[in-house]
Amino acid sequence: MPSISLVNSSPILFHPFSPSKPCSKGKKTNSFAPIKGSMRGSADQNFSGRLVDEGMIILRKRIHEMNMIERNYEPPSDWMDWEKRYYTKYDSIICEAVGVLQTQLMNTRPSLALGAMALVAISVPTSSAVLFFHLFELAKAVLAAAHLG
Repeated sequence: MPSISLVNSSPILFHPFSPSKPCSKGKKTNSFAPIKGSMRGSADQNFSGRLVDEGMIILRKRIHEMNMIERNYEPPSDWMDWEKRYYTKYDSIICEAVGVLQTQLMNTRPSLALGAMALVAISVPTSSAVLFFHLFELAKAVLAAAHLG
């Protein structure tokens, strides 16, 4: 006995993404086709036809590359020298670092990776609280010495 879906077979319900009209009976046509950006010359030479939905990082990288092209690959003048040196290579450095981290996490056992992330998630707030406590005690001691002196 074949199963029948009432949601998909009802002509009364509005289906905005349905490939055919809701009230039409007959052959359904598939009007969906993959959409991909076209190459537009030298400005798109580094995109290699990648789709944006591979991840939002691709979109952010494209926006950053377009901003660099608009500025002729020159960083703002108020930046420090070391920032200017790494300006054009920044995207690739970040992508490589995230790729190495992802590779290391994927090559470890899931329990070890989750344990390491839990350890970092617990230790960072704890160490921040201890640091704040010591700074508070130092401030109290300085104020007490200033009040007595």
